[in-house]
Amino acid sequence: MTDPNAQDATPASTDAQSRPKPGAAPRPGPTAAHPAAPKPHPAPSHTHPHVPSVPASDPSRFGRVDDDGTAWVHTADGERCIGSWQAGDAAEGLAHFGRRYDDLATEVGLLEARLSSGSGDAKKTRAAAQALAEGLPTAAVIGDIDALAARLTTIIEDSEKAAQAAKDEREHQRAENTARKEALAAEAEQIGAESTQWKAAGDRLRQILDEWKTIRGVDRKVDDVLWRRYSKARESFNRRRGAHFAELDRERAAARGRKEDLVARAEALQDSTEWGATAAVFRDLLAEWKAAGRAPRDADDQLWKRFKGAQDVFFAARNAASAERNAEFEENAHAKEALLEEATAIDPSADLDAARARLRELQDRWEEIGKVPRERMHDLESRLRAVEKRVREAADSEWRRTDPEALARAAQFRERVSQFEEQAAKAAANGRTREAEAALAQAQQWREWAETAEGAVGEL
Repeated sequence: MTDPNAQDATPASTDAQSRPKPGAAPRPGPTAAHPAAPKPHPAPSHTHPHVPSVPASDPSRFGRVDDDGTAWVHTADGERCIGSWQAGDAAEGLAHFGRRYDDLATEVGLLEARLSSGSGDAKKTRAAAQALAEGLPTAAVIGDIDALAARLTTIIEDSEKAAQAAKDEREHQRAENTARKEALAAEAEQIGAESTQWKAAGDRLRQILDEWKTIRGVDRKVDDVLWRRYSKARESFNRRRGAHFAELDRERAAARGRKEDLVARAEALQDSTEWGATAAVFRDLLAEWKAAGRAPRDADDQLWKRFKGAQDVFFAARNAASAERNAEFEENAHAKEALLEEATAIDPSADLDAARARLRELQDRWEEIGKVPRERMHDLESRLRAVEKRVREAADSEWRRTDPEALARAAQFRERVSQFEEQAAKAAANGRTREAEAALAQAQQWREWAETAEGAVGEL
């Protein structure tokens, strides 16, 4: 039998107050009325937020303590001596070893809870279960050892499955995270090689970096390779962007020089009174300004103010001159209106020569008056042309009535009519009917021509 002092010298830590010491008198233990009263015990090495509540077991069902203090536990393999109790009577010893079993059951329950919640490391849970299982055959406890052994076996088996599942999940997560970083690296490479949307692309590269930092669990070597791809793409983009803006700075400096020249030319023209020619030059200068490109913002704004200011000075002066000229033209229009009123009194049918003389006088005064507003020019000119036409038509009609050549032609036509009528009369008297009809037809033709010629000179 095991030495009682040696056995009791190393009981469970939860019963340190009741354990005997070699060569010392035993101290009183719990009373028989409360054989299984729980005693404080430290938390196990692997804690869980929820500690399972384990009811106190009935050690008398699974073992006994003899009167001499020898403790026994019943298992499927038979009865086994677990030690000796010398700190009190047999009931107190039975309660003591029962409490030690309950402490052990609590540890098993913690492992089960940790495994079922998935909150702990399955490998550590398995190692702890194996350690407890290996100690069961020699554990100084009284309780259902076989049930604990079965539970520990289940924990070991389930923890192996959980460890494999965790490993599989880690591998799956690693593959997913690797794929995410590969996709981010590829996107960064495309941006670095192609994009010219400098602001949007730069913002996206920063977003990629922020997302990159949140991705964990990638194999270190793979992660280093992917990071070098991203870093190289970002550097490539930064180089291209820097070159772009350096070129843009050069272009803007050149544009500034061109625009300064345009401003100087515009300011030299602002006091010109060559309205048409200078306005055309300003239009050309504006076209050159638009084609010159963008100067640096501050300089561009200042140069534009000077250029536009020169334009405004010139066109304001031109508009003022135009307004003055328009007022003069309007007065001219009123004067020509008055002349047209005088022109309505011209009557060529009464005295053609007087009408002609009056028209010439009005035409001379018309030219002396000068220009009128453009929108009134057509109306006034049309009304004067109508007076001129009326006098001209009267003169033409008078000339036709007194034209000697026209009168002579009309008389000749009438003479020919008389000749053909005489021929027709002679032919009819001699019975030459056809000849008479032909002569009458000729007489009729010449009569029509005579009437036309007479109509041309105003005779009926």
